[in-house]
Amino acid sequence: MEYFLTEEQKEIVEVAKRVAEEKLKPLREKADEEEYFPREVYDEFAKADLCGVYIPEKYGGLGFGVFELCLVVEELCKVDGSLALPLAATALATFPILMFGTEEQKQKYIPDIASGKKLAAFALTEPEAGSDASAIKTRADEDGDSFVLNGTKCFITNGGDAEIYTVIAKTDPQKGARGATAFIIEKDTPGFTFGKKEKKLGIRSSSTRELIFTDCRIPKENMLGKRGMGFIIAMKTFDCSRPGVAAQALGIAQGAMDDAVRYAKQRIQFGAPISSIQAVQHILADMATKIEAARALVYQTAKMIDANPNGKFTKESAMSKLYASDVAMEVTTNAIQVMGGYGYMKEYPMEKRFRDAKITQIYEGTNQIQRNEIALALIKEYS
Repeated sequence: MEYFLTEEQKEIVEVAKRVAEEKLKPLREKADEEEYFPREVYDEFAKADLCGVYIPEKYGGLGFGVFELCLVVEELCKVDGSLALPLAATALATFPILMFGTEEQKQKYIPDIASGKKLAAFALTEPEAGSDASAIKTRADEDGDSFVLNGTKCFITNGGDAEIYTVIAKTDPQKGARGATAFIIEKDTPGFTFGKKEKKLGIRSSSTRELIFTDCRIPKENMLGKRGMGFIIAMKTFDCSRPGVAAQALGIAQGAMDDAVRYAKQRIQFGAPISSIQAVQHILADMATKIEAARALVYQTAKMIDANPNGKFTKESAMSKLYASDVAMEVTTNAIQVMGGYGYMKEYPMEKRFRDAKITQIYEGTNQIQRNEIALALIKEYS
């Protein structure tokens, strides 16, 4: 479909496509197999000005928005959904600083993120607090001009690789969700260490680690927003970042379909390409239709956010993340079916796309949680 991109947006897509083909593709198999994050890939993102595409010009970015970030993420993920993730995860941790940070905080942290000099990570999840984010137990106790953090975060994307962390901790546990506060914490802060690096089904070239806080003292000026706003900041952040997860899923799905169609045209069975078999044609038709529907939903949601940054987009963001990730899982599954045994083999990237797609249904809120969010919003609309 024609989405009437501006010349600047078309250029962003072309740059992202070139970087994906030239820099990601040669490394994707090795990085996945050896489970390591090649920092040189992120340096290539920086050289191409992709790291700051969504960041205002006054902080060193290109001055675009969530929509352009989604364009970049989608294009990169057509080639590899894992090597592209550090950029998207950095955006997740940057949004709360952009939305709730003081001018001093923005000037201190955002330019290094925009330039690609530093990565960022968002830390909310804990061993006993996943879908129930309000159940976090990491404490931040006030002590003079500082807060002292104690606790553990888990499953943190970019954990250990990032230099800047947006962390949600309880400052007033007795207040429940209203007792959480957000903080900016730098990697070298005493008392801040890293636990195990997780071994994962997919997105294996993206680092996922535990964050451990042991009497970690940070100055009060590192508090993000007001005390007690941590849960609100997290939810507002997800409203802006979930289209990014949807774009990741969308890119994975599109890359899978591209491979499946090419294979179907080349694979000869019964004396003809399997693309001439109606059963295969129907699979490909369903892929194309659902991917295009997902793209329309993701793009429109991102444009709505950019048009009114102070608006509430919980329902739409949840819809885009829910639908696109479900489509990615369906498309990669069916793409393997089209390719048969070849799709199942590591020699081809399809099985990797399948493994990478699964996490998009889980992180930044499982798709069951997305359905909860959509339903709650609908009920309020009809009250």
